[in-house]
Amino acid sequence: MCTSRKHKYCTDACLGRYLEARNWNLNKSKKMLEETIKWRSTYKPEEIQWDEVSHEGETGKLYPANFHDRQGRSVLILRPEKQVIYILENAILNISEDQEQMAWLMDFTGWTLSTSVPIKSARETIHILQNHYPERLDVAFLYNPPRIFEAFWKIVKYFLDYMCGLFLII
Repeated sequence: MCTSRKHKYCTDACLGRYLEARNWNLNKSKKMLEETIKWRSTYKPEEIQWDEVSHEGETGKLYPANFHDRQGRSVLILRPEKQVIYILENAILNISEDQEQMAWLMDFTGWTLSTSVPIKSARETIHILQNHYPERLDVAFLYNPPRIFEAFWKIVKYFLDYMCGLFLII
């Protein structure tokens, strides 16, 4: 299952995250990992280049913080957009070996209904995060969320796997 190019991805720590994400059920973990390997071979997140996503970074919608949270985790600051894979892949490459999870700070400053991410896009992003990056997100902080977010959250939370490790602090 984990050969050649994929071998670099399938570390002991990675396998442990998949097992933990599926409550140590070997068959479910194996299936999840196989689906991720298939997704990675199609999507090729490790081949995404800065020029493909630079417009997101230039607009300040997603960027790594120059600080860590109280537990020493890397913090990604993002304004909700669907282009998170590039930054996530690079954040993973740049975290220390003893660090598995990270914290996110989602900055909703300036958010409006006209600039919001469609529910379909949010659902796809959540699917990618929980199925292909299990146990990577420890906590997500929402900064200045709009009131409408409560209604949005009531819809989106049903798409979350109970084991995805997403804890929102508003």
